[in-house]
Amino acid sequence: MFNTTEIAKGVNVFTRKTDQFKTVNISIRFKKELSIEDTASRTVLTNVLQHSNATFKTAAAVRMYLDDLYGTVLYLDTTKKGNEEIVLLNIETVNDQYLKHDNVLDKVLELIHTVLFKPNLENGAFVSSIVAREKAMVIDRIQSIFDEKSRYAQVQLQKLLRPNHPASISVNGTVEAVNAITPESLVKTYKSMLENDAVDIFVVGDIDEVQIIKTIKTALPLADRATPYVVKVVEDTEPITDYKKEQMDMRQAKLHIGYSTPVKFGDIDFPKMQIFNGIFGGYPSAKLFVNVREKESLAYYCGSSYSSQYGLVYVTSGIESQNEEKASRLIDEQLTAIQLGDISDMELDQTKAMLTNQLTEALDSARGQIEIYDQYRDLPGGFSVPAMAEKWAAVTKEDVANVAKNVRKETVFFLTGMEEA
Repeated sequence: MFNTTEIAKGVNVFTRKTDQFKTVNISIRFKKELSIEDTASRTVLTNVLQHSNATFKTAAAVRMYLDDLYGTVLYLDTTKKGNEEIVLLNIETVNDQYLKHDNVLDKVLELIHTVLFKPNLENGAFVSSIVAREKAMVIDRIQSIFDEKSRYAQVQLQKLLRPNHPASISVNGTVEAVNAITPESLVKTYKSMLENDAVDIFVVGDIDEVQIIKTIKTALPLADRATPYVVKVVEDTEPITDYKKEQMDMRQAKLHIGYSTPVKFGDIDFPKMQIFNGIFGGYPSAKLFVNVREKESLAYYCGSSYSSQYGLVYVTSGIESQNEEKASRLIDEQLTAIQLGDISDMELDQTKAMLTNQLTEALDSARGQIEIYDQYRDLPGGFSVPAMAEKWAAVTKEDVANVAKNVRKETVFFLTGMEEA
C-alpha cells in the first residue's frame, strides 16, 4: 500500500502515489515511550509550535500564510498508541498539478521546516508569554472533562481499571504536570523530540516519489537516531476496585463497565475479537443496542468498544439512575449469550460487512489511508483490505463464542445524579 524509504536511522518515509485525490497529504509522527510528565510537555509544545515560530510569530500570521497557500491546512496534535506517545504534524495542501504558476508543495515543505526547526525563542528559551498562554489552554482542555459527563465517566473507569498504566494516561497529562512546565524545560522537550524520537513521515497524493523524498530530506534534516526504537511491553496492573459509584449534578446517569481479554492487537485471535465486539455492542445491529436500548428501553445509548492495544473492552451507556441494576444485569446477559454461542447468522454477517465497509470507507480519504495503514501495518504478514476481509470472513460463531469466554468483567463505574444522595 505504501513504499518505505529510510532517510536516516529511525526516520522512515512512507509514500503512496495515487491520482485519487487533488490534494497532497503529509503526516509527520514523532514517537517515544509514554509518560505522564512528557505527555503534558509535548502537548504544550505542539500548541506553541503551531501558533508561533521565528518567521510567523503570531497565530494570525500563520493563518494568513496558510490562506495564501490556497487554504493549506496545518495542525499539530498529540495522541497515544499502546505504550507510545506521538506528536503529529499534519498537512493537507493543493496538488501543484492543478495550479498554473505556483509551486505550493515546496513552499509547504519550507513551512514545515520553519515550524519544526525555527522556533520562536527568546534568550534560548520559548517566549514566556506564549508558553503561559498555551499552558492555560491545555489546562482548560484537561478540566473540560468535568463538563462532558460521558468522557469523565470513561476516564474514571480507566483509572480504576488500569491504574498507573498507559490505558489510563491522558495525552494531555495532568494539571500538575502542565503547571510545572517552564520555557526552559520546554526547550529540552523540543530538542529531545527532534534528536531522539523515532519518526514516521507519510505522504499521499499524485506525487513524484523520488523527488518528494529528496525534498523531505532537505526540509527535515533529521539525524540518525542514537538508539533503535523499541516499543516496551507494559504489564497489566490490577483494578483498584470492581465497583465505584459517584454523584454529580446531572440528569442522565452513566454506567461504564470495563472488561479484560487476553487477545491483543496482532494476536492470531485479533480478528475474532473484532467480530466479538461488533456483535456485542460495536454497531447498531449489536446485542447491546438491540436488547438493552431498543427492546427493553433501559438506555439512551449503549455500546461497546475494543481497545486492542491494551486488551480491554469497554461498555458505555446512558441510563436512568433507578435502572442501574436492570441495565447491568441485561448487559451481563448479552455477554453470556455470546459465550453460549447464541449468535444469529444475521448478527455474524452484518458485523463482518460493517467491519469491511468501515475499512473500505476509511480509504476514501488520504488521511484515512494514512491512519489505517499506520494502525494495521504491524500485523503479522502485512496488511491489505482484502487480506483483512478474508480473516474476518473465516471467523465462525464458535470462534466468537470461544474468545468471548475469556472476556472478564473487572470494573464498573456508575456516575449518577445528586438526587440519589
